[in-house]
Amino acid sequence: MAVPFEALIPYGIILAMFGATGAGLSKFRNWQNGGKRSRRSIDQWDRQMMDRDRRLTGYLRGQVDAPIAPAGFELNNPWRLEKRMS
Repeated sequence: MAVPFEALIPYGIILAMFGATGAGLSKFRNWQNGGKRSRRSIDQWDRQMMDRDRRLTGYLRGQVDAPIAPAGFELNNPWRLEKRMS
């Protein structure tokens, strides 16, 4: 017994919506990472280097090749300190 093609139209719409959603999420992640692929298996060292890159360039995935840090970077301390108890 054959299936009428009218019954397959909703499945095509659903498949198209899943495809559009996947493509949109992929494009958003690509845009969010500065045009680079998303990172996987990030350990503590990678997080530390990503934080340093963010402090240097302002972007999480940005990198610079300048041998000298920009002005004001010496005051940009990554250490998080506790509030003093008084």
